[in-house]
This record gives sequence, C-alpha cells and structure tokens, in this order.
Amino acid sequence: MKTYNLQYDPILFLVIRGVNFQLERGVNFRLQILTMCNWAQKICESCEILFAILKNEILSGPLIQIDETPVQVLNEPGKKNTTKSYMWVFRGGSHEHPGLLFEYHPTRAGDAAVAFLQGYTGVVQTDGYSGYGFLDNESNISHMGCWAHARRKFMDVVKAGGTNKNGKPRAGAADQALKYIRKLYRIEKEAKLIELTGEDLVQERQAKAKPVLDEFKRWLDVKIEEVPPKSLLGKAIGYALNQWHRLIVYVETSHVTPDNNMAENSIRPFTIGRKNWLFSGAPEGATASAGIYSLIETAKANGLEPYWYLRFLFENLPQAMTEADYKALLPQYLTPSQLSGPPKIS
Repeated sequence: MKTYNLQYDPILFLVIRGVNFQLERGVNFRLQILTMCNWAQKICESCEILFAILKNEILSGPLIQIDETPVQVLNEPGKKNTTKSYMWVFRGGSHEHPGLLFEYHPTRAGDAAVAFLQGYTGVVQTDGYSGYGFLDNESNISHMGCWAHARRKFMDVVKAGGTNKNGKPRAGAADQALKYIRKLYRIEKEAKLIELTGEDLVQERQAKAKPVLDEFKRWLDVKIEEVPPKSLLGKAIGYALNQWHRLIVYVETSHVTPDNNMAENSIRPFTIGRKNWLFSGAPEGATASAGIYSLIETAKANGLEPYWYLRFLFENLPQAMTEADYKALLPQYLTPSQLSGPPKIS
C-alpha cells in the first residue's frame, strides 16, 4: 500500500485540509480536487506582490543558494508532455531569517538564474551544473561551489568498489579524498562549537582549512595523471579540480558554509511530494505549486508552523494595502506568538 508523507507534501496537505473542512462542518457537498487546485492558483495570484517583496528580501542578503529539480508539466506550449521542466529554488536574505522562492521554468537553461540574479551583488552558491557557469564572469558575484557534491562523487567510487570479507568498503584512493573532506568538515564543526563568526571564522579557516585544501589539491593533481579520466575515480577527481576555484571560496568568507545543503534541503520536500502527485496538469498549476512551496518553506525556515502561518496570511492578506503591509506578512517578520496556532516548530 502506498503511503503519503504530509510533512513533505504541502500540496497533498492542502487537499487533506479541504477534505477535513467538509468533515468538520458536516457539509453535504464534495470539494473536487480540481476546485482546490484552482483555489491554490487564485491564492498565488493574490500573493504576487508578496512574492515580489520576498524576491527583493532574498536579493538583499550577502548569500544566495540555488538548486533545481525536474518536474513534469503537461500542456506546455510547444513541448511534449513527456519532456522535463524544472522547479528552481533560490534561498537567501538574512542568515537569521532567510527567504525561499520557488520558480517554475520550462527548461533547465541558466536563463532562470540570470533573470533572478539581475543586479545582485554577493556570493552565489551552486552545484557544478554548467548552467551556472555564467556566474564566474559576473564581476559583482563570487561564485561558490558545493563540497557535498564533490564528496558525493568520491562516495560513488567507494560504493562501486564493494566490500571486503569483513563487510567493510574496500580501501582505495577515494578513501584518501574523503579523509581530506572529513578534515574540512571537522574544522567547521569545531568552529561552530566555539561559536566563531565574522573575521574570527575566516582566520580559523585560513589557519586550519587552507593547509588541508592545499595538500588535497596537490594530491588531486598527482592522481589525475594516474587514473583513467572516464573511470568513476577519474570523474570524481576531474569534478573536484574543475570546481576547485569555486570550492575554496568559503575559506575567505564568513557568512557561508562549505556546501549547498540548505538549498537542497529546502527543495527536498518538493522532490518527495512529486512522488505523490507525479506531475502538474498545466504551467499555471506548476506556477501555483511554486508559490505554495515558497510560502510553506519560508515559514518552516523561520520556525513557523506552515498551516497556522498560511491561515494567518490568508486572514490578513485582504487588508494589505501598502508595501509595508505586505512585508509584515512575510514569515521573516512574524513570530510564533503572532499566530493563533501551536508554538514554534523545532
């Protein structure tokens, strides 16, 4: 029997809430799923000003993290229903009160990121997808890579190597690469434990992480000449070297982490939910889905329970007249005590 995880599927969550609405009130009519989907579209149309302000909030911060994932959208003009479209997520703004904006785009072309980042100055963190290559040529942007992706490549090598008679992964060159990466993360963990920030954190990274990076780079330069470039190990080493100028950016900047995990974690509910609903029936539905996810994930990132935030938003949105009114409805400017529901989520 198929199970559904409502925590990671806000669209299905809204459908269940609609069913509960009927049950709780004893109404004798049935809300069709299509009706509730149309409601979601109307909600997002009403939130257009809010989404524009949320985008400005994200662009105002020193760091923007980007990720994207496939989504199947039916009835797209000029495209077959079997072709891939993409959902993009942009995470940024204040470190303490981040904002997340999901955007549906028909393709994975870098144009989506180009349009979003127009006029932005700061650090942009991504994976190694070639569509982000334009960032290296933007004078106002420092393009930063993701150590989690580099690590994943070497983990694939270890997994492919199988296990020895004791059931442990066979030792190999990839293990040495992973040791270097573990050292880098250990330095980050220790710095976090003693609450290093700002220039103190940069100095710590320069003193401890940079020597590890320098040694790792020398190791990679030697190994790339010893292994077939099309082997899993060769591809892992090649990825790390191709991304190296982006991977080392974090040691010079205090307000970033070595990986893009926060953006990946933000888009994960969408990827899990996609297993439930499979596709969007039209581009308008995909856009509405992006809006709902933007509201819910921003609420979660700011410690608000999503249902009670949405209830607060929908009750107060009709009274919003000025930009200040709309801005006050963003999760970044709310506290759990302002909502009528349960306390702050952990």
